[in-house]
Amino acid sequence: MRLATLIIAICTSGACACTIPVFRFALDRWEADKFHLVMPSGVAKDPAIQDLLRPLRANGKANLDIATSTDAAQQDTILRYSRESDKQVWSGKLDATTLSAVLDSPARKKLVQQLLVGDSVIWVIADSGSPVDVLEVERIEKRLKFLEQVASLPIQDPNDPDSQLGPGPPLRLKFSTLRLRRDDPAEAMLLRMIAGPQGAFDPTSTSFAGAVFGRGRVLGAWPLDILDDASLEDACMFLVGRCGCRLKNESPGWDILLNLDWEKELPAAATSAAPPAGSEAASPPTIIPEFKPLAIPDLVTILPEAEKPAESRKGRLIAGLAAGLALLVLIPRWLRK
Repeated sequence: MRLATLIIAICTSGACACTIPVFRFALDRWEADKFHLVMPSGVAKDPAIQDLLRPLRANGKANLDIATSTDAAQQDTILRYSRESDKQVWSGKLDATTLSAVLDSPARKKLVQQLLVGDSVIWVIADSGSPVDVLEVERIEKRLKFLEQVASLPIQDPNDPDSQLGPGPPLRLKFSTLRLRRDDPAEAMLLRMIAGPQGAFDPTSTSFAGAVFGRGRVLGAWPLDILDDASLEDACMFLVGRCGCRLKNESPGWDILLNLDWEKELPAAATSAAPPAGSEAASPPTIIPEFKPLAIPDLVTILPEAEKPAESRKGRLIAGLAAGLALLVLIPRWLRK
């Protein structure tokens, strides 16, 4: 089953799509799911750890909740995909260094930059750097550039109450990439988050790509050797198409952990649409023109020459013949004088 068939089956059954593209609807309205950090009871009582976690507990920016384990045998702190999931993203000793790695990374900062300038989807590509992977990455990048040229966003009607954009960057169509080495220790947690909780493949030994949009939502992740052009097209066209997934839990995918206050940063992005320096997103944004119904007084009909009424052409012809006859009579008289 192709990706498009799966997405349509999940997201459009019985839904009346608004004109907002999926990627922007998610950026405006879908709050990121929380990851679950579980500490051993001894660690939770450590005053130094309590000081580290205090900013995260009360109105913290990160999509993270924190709990103390009831398992007396637990020795390490564990980060899970959610409170309900038993799948681990990381486990180890919790301190200032590891907490920093849990919350953020250089690639996650770049992802946030690209999302806040309005990129439709960022394909995070993790590869080994081998010649085979290099060719696959080049193929993906070439295909995305082609899709960006032929795709289009739904026309926005500002008078439609169901299709109002939230505060944020200008609406534009942009398919970008973020390439990482899959053995980069600084991005180990991010790559595991993008690979997803299903554990379909090992991100440390498999080159793959994941489609990130919205507030760090991953539509899906696929090994490079099965991510063909058709699947790239299906994912991109779904994300720039009209949103039929009004409820987040109706949409395929999962979230990544980002340490960001979206409610504060999105309004700021509305006043600063400049892309990050050195980013491919530096191209001018494609702004969708405002929908404006044409008023009746604006309708002006201009007929081509061949379509003007026959009476008008006949009148000009008679006038021309009369002028010619007058000249034939007057010129000989003038010459005799």
